[in-house]
Amino acid sequence: MKIISKYIEAHIFREENEKIEFLLMKRDEKEIYPGVWQMVTGKIRENETAVEAALREIKEETGLSPEKFWIVPNINSFYSKEDDAISMLPVFAAKVSMDVQIAISSEHSEFRWVDAQTAKKMLAWPGQKHSVNIIYEYFKEHKNYLKFLEIML
Repeated sequence: MKIISKYIEAHIFREENEKIEFLLMKRDEKEIYPGVWQMVTGKIRENETAVEAALREIKEETGLSPEKFWIVPNINSFYSKEDDAISMLPVFAAKVSMDVQIAISSEHSEFRWVDAQTAKKMLAWPGQKHSVNIIYEYFKEHKNYLKFLEIML
């Protein structure tokens, strides 16, 4: 078995008056994992960095360009039967303004802005819920010891 890294996970959030909301999108019924709520996910293309892939996938799946963008100090993982491999996903956080207009791709049927507790209830996989916890703690509780690395856009 091998370890691969060909996917990204990007959590989009907005913040106002100390309130943080996460963007979740519901997978379309014609897609893999139909009906599952998720953040932006996607494949890293050949000759593309994970950062480039995350920004591209955010644009493709939501029509958004982040105001600020960070590497989250967390790696999500899962086993892929198709690749017979453990897949390691870098995790990113993207902040957008409160008044953005979402244009979801055909991969998704709907979207919702939700608080962290609701996001953790809606997401299917423990690693995704853990990423929400880390992001929420960092931005809401200002736990600077986490040292998110900001990517300058």
